Amino acid sequence: MKCPFCGSMDTRVLDSRPTLDGTAIRRRRECSSCGKRFTTYERYEEAPVLVVKKDGRREKFDREKIKNGMIKACEKRPVTYEQIEEAVNRICLKLREEGSFEVETKRIGELVMEELKKLDQVAYVRFASVYRDFREVDQFLEIVKELKREKEGEEQ
Repeated sequence: MKCPFCGSMDTRVLDSRPTLDGTAIRRRRECSSCGKRFTTYERYEEAPVLVVKKDGRREKFDREKIKNGMIKACEKRPVTYEQIEEAVNRICLKLREEGSFEVETKRIGELVMEELKKLDQVAYVRFASVYRDFREVDQFLEIVKELKREKEGEEQ
């Protein structure tokens, strides 16, 4: 595999292990030329899924968009990259299990919000504010109240 730092093709695998959900193999690699280390993920190739946008356009499903959105929501929060990667894997698995060749952005957003709610409530609120296009402070207050009600329900 080509080193992302120096471009050398002389790299070796230091460690391989499956991700927690078993949908990918995580490999730690080291470049023999520059000595830097990097991580790669090996996944099986899937049938193409199209995402139906709000305006009706269709585009190829891109798991990186989900991951990048979650990373942005989790900025400066105690959530690891591995936790985000696992959450993205669970989202992709759910979408595959649903078996559709097309998925609406609304469904993807719902799945992302479910995962973020489990990971970090602040990240959940951040994502929800963009996803649901909050325009008023009351919308933030309502989602925080919803989280508090759920938490109180769990404690009883």
